Formats: sequence, C-alpha cells, structure tokens
Amino acid sequence: MAKLAHAQWSSRMGFVLAAAGSAVGLGNIWRFSYMVGDSGGAAFVLVYLACVALVGLPILVAEWMIGRRGQKNPINTMAELAANHGRSKAWALVGVSGVLAAFLILSFYSVIGGWSLNYTLGSVLGSFNDQDADSIGAIFSGMLGSPTALLLWHTAFMVLVVGIVARGVTKGLESAARTLMPALVVLMLVLVGYGMTSGYFGEALSFMFSPDWDALDGGVVLAAMGQAFFTLSLGMGIMMAYGSYLGEDVNLISTARTVILLDTAIALLAGLAIFPIVFANGLSAGEGPGLIFVTLPLAFGNMTGGTILGLMFFLLLTFAALTSAISLLEPVVETLEERTSMSRIVATLVSGVAVWALGVAALLSFNVWADVLFFGLNIFDLLDTFTSKILLPLTGLGAIVFFAFCLDKEEARKELRLDVYDYSLWNLLAKYVAPIGVTVVFLAGLF
Repeated sequence: MAKLAHAQWSSRMGFVLAAAGSAVGLGNIWRFSYMVGDSGGAAFVLVYLACVALVGLPILVAEWMIGRRGQKNPINTMAELAANHGRSKAWALVGVSGVLAAFLILSFYSVIGGWSLNYTLGSVLGSFNDQDADSIGAIFSGMLGSPTALLLWHTAFMVLVVGIVARGVTKGLESAARTLMPALVVLMLVLVGYGMTSGYFGEALSFMFSPDWDALDGGVVLAAMGQAFFTLSLGMGIMMAYGSYLGEDVNLISTARTVILLDTAIALLAGLAIFPIVFANGLSAGEGPGLIFVTLPLAFGNMTGGTILGLMFFLLLTFAALTSAISLLEPVVETLEERTSMSRIVATLVSGVAVWALGVAALLSFNVWADVLFFGLNIFDLLDTFTSKILLPLTGLGAIVFFAFCLDKEEARKELRLDVYDYSLWNLLAKYVAPIGVTVVFLAGLF
C-alpha cells in the first residue's frame, strides 16, 4: 500500500520541546525526587549527572540518528538499515523490543497518570486539608483499593493521550509540547519560588548539592545510572520514532545537549520545589514512592496556601505525565500505521484501547487481582520490572552497538558534524563507555 511522505517536525524548537517533553515526566518529578531522598542526596545527583553525560547522551544521539536514517517506525528502520549495511535483519528485534517496551510501560504509566488526575481534583476539593498522616495514607490506600476509581482515572488519562496523538505529529505531539512544556516550567518555577520563602531552601540546596561521599556506594551508582537511562526515554522506541520525523538540518549532538539540559534542569528544579516543603514540615526525604502521593499531600493540607500549592503541584505532575505518555504511544501508533493499512486515527484508537486494556489488568493488581502473582510479582510490578530491567537496557544496548559497530564511521562522523579528533572521543563513548554502562545496569538488575 502506498503511504504518504513521512511526517516531519515543523521546526527544531518543536522537536526539542517534544523530545524534552518525552524525557520530562514522572521520572523527573516522582521518581527522581524519591531516589534522591533514598540515595543520600547530592552524591546521587552528581553521579546521575555524570551518567547522563557519559551514557545517556551517546545513546540518545544513536537512537535519533538511526530513526532519521530510516524515516520509518523502529522495526522497519532497524531491518532496512541492517540490510543496507550488510547486517542480519534480526537487528529488527531491537525495534520490536523498543516498541513493545513503550506499549507495556504506557499501560501502567497511565495508571499513575490517573492517580495524578485524581489528586489534582482532590486538591481542588480540599480533600487533604487538615488531615493527619493516617488520614492521608487512608486516602491513598482507599484509591488503590477501589477498582472503580482507578478505572475511571486511568480511562480519563488514556482518553487525553489518545486524543492528542491521533492529531498527528505537528498538530498533536508538537502542539501539545508547545503548550504543556512552558506551562510545566512556569508551575515548577512558582513552586521553587515558594520553596525559597519556606525558610528551608538552604537545607534543600545542601541536601541536593553538598555531597556526603560516605553515602556513595555501588547501589547508589547503579541507581543513578538506571535513572539516567530511564529519564531520557531511552530504549523505548520513542527517540527512534521521533528521529524518523527529523530533517537533515538538525544537529543531533547540540540538540541532544539541549534536551538533556532541559530534562536535568527540570529534575533538579523538582527537587528544589519538593524538599523545602518536606523539610519545612518535618517530614522525611526518604519516603520512597509515597513521597508524592502521601508525604506531600500531608504537607499541602496543613500549610497556609496549601490548597493552591497542591493544585499547582499535581497539575505539574499531570502535565509531565501527559508529555511522556503521548511519546510512549507514538512508536506503537507509527508502527501500526506503517505496517498495516490503518489510518493515523484508527491506529491510535486500536493501540490506545490495547494499552488501556492492559492497564486495567495492572490497576486490578492493587485490589481484585492482588493475589495474582507471576514470579512473585503482581501484574503492575511485573510490567515495571520486565520493562525497566530487561527491555529498556537491551534495546538501548542494541541501538548503541548497532550505531557504533554497524554504521559507516565516516558517514556517521559527517552526520554528527564532528572533526576527526572529536569523533575519536565520541567513538570511545559510543563503543565502550555507554555499552559497558548499560550492560552493568542490566546485569545488576538481573542479579
């Protein structure tokens, strides 16, 4: 079947915002904050920044270049590039793994996005006002224990995601990023501004940027490397799909630096917004995943102006979840659209319904199916573990190995706009540092 010419981003800025929107998600605000708290603060932050530069940057550029060269969905791109360079078409499995990872991640990611929508409404209604710790905990437990509530919010979140992606690359993905990303940054800056007035901003700065090297151990290093990989949307087919909409005029390395700087800045700002509130209320920074949905609502409910601050925070969280969720659906939709006769809208609806259905199984694991276990894990945790510990590192490793060992070196050097000396340094990162880093994360996750 003849297809229309492959869609393109309307501008470099539109692409940067969309790629940054993909990278900026719950991983920056929810996951990053509690990992900083759990891992001793600044020591984790510094190792994380090093991992982003040494591992995240080369893999991000590799996925974009592969996508741009293929101008197709991740599966077709890997198969055709492999054939063009005399390699086995089995390299298409890297694309399959990425698309599958995006599909599986979105199924449970949407459930968490639904939590954020729920808490946004709860902030509007004042549900957290004047509540003690037990009451706030009961609100969270009650939500998880109600399949009806979880289904409602999971469905609402997926409807938003499908509605945006169905509109296409420029009207959907790019337009949403141009609206949501600036709104997210404004909300974040307002919350950081509040943190500066709390009297505990200095304590938050010290916690995040004054290293306690005694806290640095192998576990912290692995956690930081895993977070660097997760937060940049690597290994999910997303960046290959986004790269397929790129023109030749975009400088991949400088654009990757811009995206990484935006992603890292928002993660750090999230910490500077959250930790002053935590410390001002005498709460623990090491509360794990409950930091966002239990600890902070307790603080918001018992502070002056907490209703407004809570609303702003959960709006921020919802915007971040949406920008990532639409990027997770995109490689699935692009694959269906290009490998079948489906139109963009039909492909989005089909993939959206399939993701939603798996998400229903994930949300039921908190209540009705709580006793349904696979390898000792409920469905939600199984999806999370399988994707984060197996699919993501394997896909990312496949992409960087293909980039470093299968593509023509001189063509790659010219496409990256590097001189011979700079490319030799880049090649060192791509051939050795990044693959070894990913392999270490992969093996540590397994054992």
